[in-house]
Amino acid sequence: MGKVAVGAAVVCAAAVCAAAALVVRHRMISSRKWSRAMAILKEFEEKCGTPIVKLRQVADAMDVEMHAGLASEGGSKLNMLISFVDNLPTGDEEGLYYALDLGGTNFRVLRVHLGGKDKGVIGQEFEEVSIPPNLMTGSSDALFDFIAAALAKFVGSEPEGFHPPPGRQRELGFTFSFPVRQTSIASGTLIKWTKGFNIEDAVGEDVVGELTKSMEKIGLDMRVAALVNDTIGTLAGGRFYNQDVIAAVILGTGTNAAYVERAHAIPKWHGLIPKSGDMVINMEWGNFRSSHLPLTEYDLALDAQSLNPGEQIFEKLISGMYLGEVVRRALLKMAEEADFFGDTVPPKLKVPFILRTPDMSAMHHDTSSDLKVVGNKLKDILEISNTSLKMRKIVVELCDIVATRGARLAAAGILGILKKIGRDTVKVGEKQKSVIALDGGLFEHYTKFRECLESALKELLGDEAAETIVIEHANDGSGIGAALLAASHSQYLGVEES
Repeated sequence: MGKVAVGAAVVCAAAVCAAAALVVRHRMISSRKWSRAMAILKEFEEKCGTPIVKLRQVADAMDVEMHAGLASEGGSKLNMLISFVDNLPTGDEEGLYYALDLGGTNFRVLRVHLGGKDKGVIGQEFEEVSIPPNLMTGSSDALFDFIAAALAKFVGSEPEGFHPPPGRQRELGFTFSFPVRQTSIASGTLIKWTKGFNIEDAVGEDVVGELTKSMEKIGLDMRVAALVNDTIGTLAGGRFYNQDVIAAVILGTGTNAAYVERAHAIPKWHGLIPKSGDMVINMEWGNFRSSHLPLTEYDLALDAQSLNPGEQIFEKLISGMYLGEVVRRALLKMAEEADFFGDTVPPKLKVPFILRTPDMSAMHHDTSSDLKVVGNKLKDILEISNTSLKMRKIVVELCDIVATRGARLAAAGILGILKKIGRDTVKVGEKQKSVIALDGGLFEHYTKFRECLESALKELLGDEAAETIVIEHANDGSGIGAALLAASHSQYLGVEES
């Protein structure tokens, strides 16, 4: 063999060796990166852990905070607001009642016809009205005049046979889902606006007074019989159909809970003990906080960068507004520290709240062999294409970790309520059912979340007690619930009709 050929062979062999070394090095780097990604995942899973011992600690802490919040104003992170609802529907209510449900950029007006014992809701009609954007930041008069006009128009379509007799007012339940300091069953002052509203001259005013003023202006003879929030509406709607309902929980974009408390167990209540002996408490449980909550670096960063740092910590762990965002933050760390999606961090992955909980749910529920839904979501939302099956499995695992933690903590919160009212154990000779009415898109549509919540609650209660606790989906409780509360707090209750 000539010198040239030998030289070429040596060069060639060296090139092969270099290429092989490059492949080995690439594999080592790739394996190192994969190990780093796995380490991030494992650490996240450990920090999100919700073993039964921890859940019991959370439930105990919820019970303690409930006691503190009932003892004094500002005594706890839980406001434990007195709702002034002391009569829940019995199922015997009859007549025609109206409801107004205001909680966002639309409001609904409803007409509900109640048939009395065993007949339930005979009929209902509703209309949805969009609020013009200028009214969301204008004056109180302008907003309530607009609402009253829509209400009057709706009343105008009332069937003739349902007109009230002369001298009798129509009655309305008003669901107002903004922070209110309730002063009676039918009055409350607005603390602050949320959800894009900013009408300064309404803050500190009685919202029922404002609506009544606008109704009187146009000659609409209607009385607001009950002012409630959506959680209490859900509780009332649940109780109408099932007298064993003792609490309601909303698990949607946000979260809250309300339950029936014995009036004498509320030290901060200085009024007369109601005839029923009961008082519905609006917990505002989204603001619950405890050292036992499994918070990760992603939760702490999310909270610090939120509009309300240090507030609504429980809500940030369990509600639909935040679950997808926690998954995004964990993926971003993998992209930054382990080149999970390649050498550059996908720009869309840096956008807060781009990954919504419904998208997370769709990925979590993907049962296709190649996890096609996960691949499509990553491509469509985050503009990340060419993901391997291995990577998609990690994404599903992240969704599972976040949803499982949220669902199990929600179950612990429910156990806290049951403990507070002594329904977490079975007393000798008693088999009383306790029903929790649950509503909200997260509970309704995120199947794995719902199933995990239900199984965690069973695990926490034990077989015997679990048999006495029922979770019932109470669809659209807040609208009908407001009409039902107008019925159960009617000024004509017990008054004989002539």
